[in-house]
Amino acid sequence: MSTVLKTFVAYLKRPALYPELGRKIIKNTVSRRSPFKGKAKTNSWAASIAVSQKEAVSRLFSMNTDQFRSTFADILEKASLKEQECPITMGGPGALELIYYACEFTKAQNVLETGVAYGWSSLAILLSLQQRNGTLYSSDMPYLAQDGDQYVGYVVPENLKKYWQLFRFADRESLPKIFKKVSSFDVFHYDSDKSYHGRMWAYHQIYKRLKPGAVFISDDIGDNSAYQDFCIKKNIETTVVEYNGKYIGIFIK
Repeated sequence: MSTVLKTFVAYLKRPALYPELGRKIIKNTVSRRSPFKGKAKTNSWAASIAVSQKEAVSRLFSMNTDQFRSTFADILEKASLKEQECPITMGGPGALELIYYACEFTKAQNVLETGVAYGWSSLAILLSLQQRNGTLYSSDMPYLAQDGDQYVGYVVPENLKKYWQLFRFADRESLPKIFKKVSSFDVFHYDSDKSYHGRMWAYHQIYKRLKPGAVFISDDIGDNSAYQDFCIKKNIETTVVEYNGKYIGIFIK
């Protein structure tokens, strides 16, 4: 069975995901070009101002990233081994230090992320939140084509899961459910729907729920111009981080 057909059948078996199925059909037919709107413009802009993860953490948070890898060496090594043994392929680790020190800088109690996959960003967040008994709220779609539901967050140790609430729907269904539980956040990390309109919808929903001084992080901003356009519209002075050939946007509200 082809991946597309397998995914479609999996959607049909889950009525709770029908709204997202409808959106995907529209995105892959009527709006096929819109996900990449403004890509060339934003990549040129991002490349012209990008800094390293280390420099961004120093500039924004006045912190040094050097201690992260040594402090959590054992946990990170075990997580890496877990990823290697996982039978399905998902997104790998991103800028973990950037995420961790954003939580440390804000002394975060409530953190929101969209997109989990193996759970690398979740792990970085939870390593900070456990020190303050905080909570991470995560939105992540089931991995329908790979029968991978049970592997979402696979690298997160069991002892950290008590600080974690995971919502297994598309953002447009997950976020309203999360907002009923908590009204404001200290850190937000975006790594889910990469389309222009998907990003813009989520950015606006979450920005108004960030506390003053909260940190906003968005991965893969070079996919289209949504992040750049959002920052221009809101008159936001943003930092751009180059990491493994991609760009991450980050600012303090």
